[in-house]
Amino acid sequence: MLVEMWQPAPPGEKAPWYVLVLRAFAVTIALAVLGVFFYFAFRLTLTPVNDHGQAGGNLRPGRSLRFYMDQPTKEAFLQIGGNLALLAPLGVLLPIVWTSLRGPLRLALLTGAFSLAIETVQGAVVMGRAFDIDDVILNVAGVLIAYFLLGRRLSKKVRGS
Repeated sequence: MLVEMWQPAPPGEKAPWYVLVLRAFAVTIALAVLGVFFYFAFRLTLTPVNDHGQAGGNLRPGRSLRFYMDQPTKEAFLQIGGNLALLAPLGVLLPIVWTSLRGPLRLALLTGAFSLAIETVQGAVVMGRAFDIDDVILNVAGVLIAYFLLGRRLSKKVRGS
């Protein structure tokens, strides 16, 4: 019954008012979670760190990934997994809030631009941080994984097809 309730109305018919209210409530919750997510993402990525002069930029795709793979397993997992997970919630939340972002290409382009902006600010302004193109690649990959695992289906259930 609950799943059927979320489905779109047949062509030519209006969805019942309670379905519209539930959808509006779901989108409002997703927007609130998105706001909290952005707060913590900015705080995590744009806070200066004491790197003891080790931060170095990377403009060559794959260079940092090779470096991470040469590190102990725990360090590699934290670096790669952290970058995959950092923006992954966007792969679930953005398609719920904006149905036009349901496609993977649009989602990848938007989150890629967002990640690129974060990395640019890190490299230009934040003490102890550096620009790394591999972080952008991993961030977008994490968003797409989350989208394909959960975001696409959840968006269709909440917002209708």
